Amino acid sequence: MALDETERLSHLDADSIMKLDVAAHRANVNTLLLQASELVRGEALRSMKVPVSRRKTFGRNAELIGAKLRGADLRGANLRGACLIAADLSGADLRAADLIGADFRDADIRGVDLSESIFLTQFQINAAKGDHRTKLPPSLTRPPHWSA
Repeated sequence: MALDETERLSHLDADSIMKLDVAAHRANVNTLLLQASELVRGEALRSMKVPVSRRKTFGRNAELIGAKLRGADLRGANLRGACLIAADLSGADLRAADLIGADFRDADIRGVDLSESIFLTQFQINAAKGDHRTKLPPSLTRPPHWSA
């Protein structure tokens, strides 16, 4: 299992860690994360009954700097590695969106529903501009610098 292997590798001595093929291990884990993303997003789209015509696809590493996505239905979108610097996502629905590695620096996520997004981190949230209406997954906390 990848989690067990990662755990085992993290306890190696310094010399053994220096000899690791980190890129190979990362590639194996990434394959599993991609599969998990496809399964979660696919099931979410079916259960939310999102019509195919309304599904947004940007693809990996999408360049969305300053994009105007206010109120967009981005449920189940693949935004892996997307550059969303200063993008206007206010009021958007990002439930079940894959956000691994997405850059949210200075992005406007006021009123955005991120409650069921996947692979979202506290670091990403801290870099964005949100407010009391922004819905977060239970594992993340609202940054103190967000507007009330």
